[in-house]
Amino acid sequence: MRGPGAFAWRTLKAFRANQGLLLAGAVAYYALLSIIPLLILIVMGLSHFVPEAELLEAASRYLDWLAPGQGAELVGELAKFLAHKDVLGWVLLATMVFFSSLAFTVLENAMSVVFVHRVVARRRPYVVSVLLPYGYILLLTVGMLLVTLVTGGLEAMGERSIDLFGRRWGLDGLSGALLYLVGVAGEIFIVTSIYMVMPVGRISWRHALVGGVTAALLWEATRHLLLWYFNTLSRVGEVYGSFTTAIVVLISLEIAATLLLFGAQVIAEYERLERPGRDAPPQPLRTD
Repeated sequence: MRGPGAFAWRTLKAFRANQGLLLAGAVAYYALLSIIPLLILIVMGLSHFVPEAELLEAASRYLDWLAPGQGAELVGELAKFLAHKDVLGWVLLATMVFFSSLAFTVLENAMSVVFVHRVVARRRPYVVSVLLPYGYILLLTVGMLLVTLVTGGLEAMGERSIDLFGRRWGLDGLSGALLYLVGVAGEIFIVTSIYMVMPVGRISWRHALVGGVTAALLWEATRHLLLWYFNTLSRVGEVYGSFTTAIVVLISLEIAATLLLFGAQVIAEYERLERPGRDAPPQPLRTD
């Protein structure tokens, strides 16, 4: 905070030196491959406890956070698959488990480039790297369950009203505001947990929270801008036709991955400031 401009410029230079946009492209591509199999596994697992209709509604709402304006289309494809889940075989199930973990694996590798100073000093056991994506799938499943329950409670509250000063006041506005705040808080929690777990070694929760808040707030501003752009100025539907959903989702994932890795770069630069020789320029990962 003593020099925010210089710190921001240093972070941007290090992010560019680490080929941040190239890494974000790889993460976005594998996230696009992973998103539908991951949703299928989560919804199939939670359908034993929660009705599918409620799960699909919650998935649509929060997919709009990840891919603005495309939640309904993605959930539509998900619903088609779930309608024929009885024919799901073990081979297809294993394939979905594999593809659903790809994004986390690539994200871990991208984090190792950003936190190259940690990788040099300490390496993660191979077994931990293999099991880490599946641990995150389990975490997202639990998070989806909590989101569904909280969303249902807030929507029920929005249908009620209170009598105050002789007038009846609806709670739909309060319910919508709380729903939005819960979504932002959940977003910060997920991103912070990624920063706590994905890089090699232990990261201070304060550093992880700084990166999580930075990435989440930047994404919130970008998400609203993307939603406005796609609804008003964009002609992507006329250009790409039936490929529109895939293109829009890929663009959204690319931007989201860029901001996620930029938040990680903020943490990495913050760590360098607390080490001896902090005035030395950052040394990015280079190949000969």
